[in-house]
Amino acid sequence: MQIGSRRCILNPVSGDGEHADYVPRLMEARGFEVYETEAAGDAVELGSEAGRAEASEVAVCGGDGTVNEVVRGLDDAGHLDSVTLSVIPAGTANLLAGNIGVTDIEHGVEIADVGEARPVDVGVAGDEPFLVSCIAGLPADASVSTPGDLKERFGTLAFLLTGAQEALRFDGLDITIAAVGEDGPFTWSGEATCLLVGNARKFVAEGGQANMEDGLLDVAIVEQMPTGNLVAEAIGQRLLALDTDGVTHVRAEEITVAGHGKELTFSRDGELSTHETLSLSVRETTLTLRVGPGYKPDPA
Repeated sequence: MQIGSRRCILNPVSGDGEHADYVPRLMEARGFEVYETEAAGDAVELGSEAGRAEASEVAVCGGDGTVNEVVRGLDDAGHLDSVTLSVIPAGTANLLAGNIGVTDIEHGVEIADVGEARPVDVGVAGDEPFLVSCIAGLPADASVSTPGDLKERFGTLAFLLTGAQEALRFDGLDITIAAVGEDGPFTWSGEATCLLVGNARKFVAEGGQANMEDGLLDVAIVEQMPTGNLVAEAIGQRLLALDTDGVTHVRAEEITVAGHGKELTFSRDGELSTHETLSLSVRETTLTLRVGPGYKPDPA
C-alpha cells in the first residue's frame, strides 16, 4: 500500500474530546496516517491536501461539521469522486453516522478499515457540497443560538429546546420554491417556519435515513407555526414527523429557494451561510462512502 494513501483527519475537540487520546493509535494500527485539526477551517485544508495527494481513503473523526469541511476540501481539490470516505462519529449529533449505520467510535474505526463501500449522492447548495441536509428557517436559527454547553449536556435535544425559545421570536420565512421533482415541476410560495432539504436524512413519514443513491433530495416545507404555549409541542411533532399536517413534501433533483430580496440563513451540515436566492442540486452517486451493516440502500 502506498504510504499516505490512507489518511484520518481528526478533530480533537469534537464532542467530549476523549477520542483524541486513543483514536490515533487505533487508526495508525490500521494503516491510516493521522492528521489533527488545530483551528476552525483546518479540516477544509487537510481535506484539500488529501485530495492533492490523491489519497485513496480518508476517514473523518469528528462531528457532522468536520465531515462537511473535509468533503469541501476534497471537492476543492477535485478528488471527491476518486476517494473512499468513512466517518468515525465523535461529535454531538453525528447525524451522518447514524444514517449510514455507524454506531460509535470503535465501530467507526472498524468500518473505516473494512466496511462496505457504497456509491452515494452528494447534495450541492450553491457551489458547496453537503451529505446530510441543508435547512433554512427555525432549525438554522436554533443551530446558531444553541450554546455549546447545552449541546454537550443534551445533544440533539438541545436544538429542539433552543428551537422552542427561538420560535417565540421567529418571524418565519417568506419564500418561493421552484423545484424539478420526481413527478415534474413543482412550485410553492408563502410563509414557512422552515425548509428542510435532506440528502442522507428525511424529515417526514417515518423520518431517519433517506435514500442516498436515488439522485433525489427529500424536501419538506413546514408552514408557519403558531406561537404561544403550544409551540414546543408543535416543533416536536413537525420536526420529528409525528404529525405531518401543514407539511409539504416533495422529492426533487433540483430546487431553488428565493427570499424575495431578504437574506435567508441556511445550515448546511451545520455550516452557516446566508443567501437571498439559493439553488440546490444532486450529484448522483458521486462519492464512495463506507457504511455499517445497518445502512439500507433503499429505506422504506
